[in-house]
Amino acid sequence: MSPDPWNLTPDDGPAHAGVCTDFQVDLSCLLDAELDEAAAGRAMVHMEACSCCRGFFEDARQQRDMHRDMAAPERIFARLSMLTGRKLPAAHEDLESLDLVHRLSSLFYQIGKAYILAAIDPGYRERVFEAALPIENGHASGRGFVDGVLASGRGLSGGLDWQRARAMLNGRLERIESPLEKGRKLLEEAIAVDPSHEEARLYLAFLHGHEGKRLLAAEEYLEIFQTAIDDANRGHAAIQLGRLHSAEQSYRKAIACWRWITISGLADRDDRFFVARFNIGMVYALERNQHRSLDYFRQLLDRHPMRVAEVAELFARSPKLRAAIDEQPGFAEALVQTCPELFSAAADGPNPSGDVT
Repeated sequence: MSPDPWNLTPDDGPAHAGVCTDFQVDLSCLLDAELDEAAAGRAMVHMEACSCCRGFFEDARQQRDMHRDMAAPERIFARLSMLTGRKLPAAHEDLESLDLVHRLSSLFYQIGKAYILAAIDPGYRERVFEAALPIENGHASGRGFVDGVLASGRGLSGGLDWQRARAMLNGRLERIESPLEKGRKLLEEAIAVDPSHEEARLYLAFLHGHEGKRLLAAEEYLEIFQTAIDDANRGHAAIQLGRLHSAEQSYRKAIACWRWITISGLADRDDRFFVARFNIGMVYALERNQHRSLDYFRQLLDRHPMRVAEVAELFARSPKLRAAIDEQPGFAEALVQTCPELFSAAADGPNPSGDVT
């Protein structure tokens, strides 16, 4: 077996009393995406073990975001709106127009997403964080919303062509036979209406990946990861980008993507991202690193105890992972000993919650 390039695990020693001098420059460069692959991997593994350096990195990231906000004030309003969950007080008379723009963009996104999921996976086995809007309901809601805006005269400001939006929802799509093309057109329309719509950009990247345009998809996921305001959307982008790297057997890059989700604390703040730890354990199994793989599967069950049945289902749906475990002497027995509840859950049958990326 080749030497293990990852020289630290989360339990390889106590946290440092202060920020490690040797890593301070690397962590700053990592924030600016200026490290090569090997150095970035070492820095991320080190952060997972060292809470002080992890805190330094998060503080530096927050300071960077604050500087960006100061340079682009609209980011501040977007963040406040996201955190408070309500519309900010009107600073300009066209604030209502901005709200209408966002609602229209979201309608296009919801219907486009429904078309894409229906075409790619009619049974919705590829589960998502929020249920897909039924297509007919989406069309009906969209038409009612657009007609209401036109009837009230509110669509006169904001620079949007609401008649075009009405045509899109009232028949223009019917001339397109392919559900995927309908979904693509609607997502593109959502982004044209609101270029900052992160979810629409995510699903358009997902469509590109499904169509085999992996380089384009990877570029779009990376851009979303670097620019998204919502950490959940950054997490989605990291999950999908890691999957693209894993499919190309670029396992270190894949692990780096998924480790951001664990190191940043997103997986612990938002239990829906438990799959990041499963993916890391799976990749270590494919790399024949039993110790690391077992460690992550154990972490997965300890940190996400309510997801045991879903983890068992992920094993059942991963023949490549099961084959890798069976090929390595003693691995299957060690997995049973390390994660016994996983096999009890498998015997009881899966109980998916419907929100795995």
